[in-house]
Amino acid sequence: MEATFTTSQLRTFRSVSSSNLSPPLPSRFSLNFPEFNRKKPTSLKQSSSLIPRLPLRVSASSQAAPASAEVSSIPSTMKAWVYGEYGGVDVLKFDDKVSVPQVKEDQVLIKVFAAALNPVDGKRRQGKFKATDSPLPTVPGYDVAGVVVKVGSEVKGLKEGDEVYGNINEKALEGPKQSGSLAEYTAVEEKLLALKPKNLDFAEAAGLPLAIETAHEGLERTGFSAGKSILVLNGAGGVGSLVIQLAKHVFGASRVAATASTPKLDLLKSLGADLAIDYTKQNIEDLPEKFDVVYDAIGQCDKAVKVVKEGGSVVALTGAVTPPGFRFVVTSNGDVLKKLNPYLESGKVKPLVDPKGPFPFSKVDEAFSYIETNRATGKVVVHPIP
Repeated sequence: MEATFTTSQLRTFRSVSSSNLSPPLPSRFSLNFPEFNRKKPTSLKQSSSLIPRLPLRVSASSQAAPASAEVSSIPSTMKAWVYGEYGGVDVLKFDDKVSVPQVKEDQVLIKVFAAALNPVDGKRRQGKFKATDSPLPTVPGYDVAGVVVKVGSEVKGLKEGDEVYGNINEKALEGPKQSGSLAEYTAVEEKLLALKPKNLDFAEAAGLPLAIETAHEGLERTGFSAGKSILVLNGAGGVGSLVIQLAKHVFGASRVAATASTPKLDLLKSLGADLAIDYTKQNIEDLPEKFDVVYDAIGQCDKAVKVVKEGGSVVALTGAVTPPGFRFVVTSNGDVLKKLNPYLESGKVKPLVDPKGPFPFSKVDEAFSYIETNRATGKVVVHPIP
């Protein structure tokens, strides 16, 4: 089955030098996806020296980078990263013969240009959500940015050629997709997507969806509103950096404080923090002020509850929860992205891509190892994807 695109439908694709040279997969990867028809893999070779590495993104680029090669048809198989058992980074394997996922009536097929990793990706691969996970083997990945190349019969708002981004799993832990975004193609429900902000390139856009949806939903759940104060723990992280910006520029915070290590204090201020706290030198429990909301994105809820005002709220994304702290699991929603797009396109809210990336597609395993150090600044992005 083929789909043909004209230049008016599809912005040209970025040309990437890649060939196929990597160790074959072990025999245990003869497992089949229910919708996939796995064949014997070849291998991957992709010189990182040939792939441009983007600088730390603190401000949005003025124009999305153009692409450079047209695609005229959808193949039957694709390159993807796969794991067929739970475990460490070593269970991840490259496979160049994974079947392109089928598109349901309410879905679109996306040619993936960039994807991003989140802490949930590693925890899922480690088997921490076995009870509600999709079957193995799995192509990991939640965040995606790319181009629509096929639409289901019930899709009304998107068309072939649209540049989109989103978190492909409506519920992060409840039956996430077996075929994720760390592949050449992924199928996603229309309601989970939004058009990519015009001023962002694919790498910048890919790092936003799950983190910005988490930041936004957490603030809404606390009833955060104009004139309130907030303390963000781990303000330089993927979620924390966006909590600072949303609280300040979208919700109208009267005062934003945030913690980070010494080298990242200026970054916190550039994102909108009124008070940048060096956690290596100052204990937040000793702060002379208290806050309406504390957004704990690092796992210090026991300390966070000591600096929240009476009747205030503490959001805990990870670690043990101490009352009155609470935890939630984000729900992916394309409408949230659509709502926030004007703030992204105006530059009031900016993506933050870790300076060690983007990681080339050939080094997805290294990207996983890096994010699991918990030392990333902003988002760990994989780009380009062949």
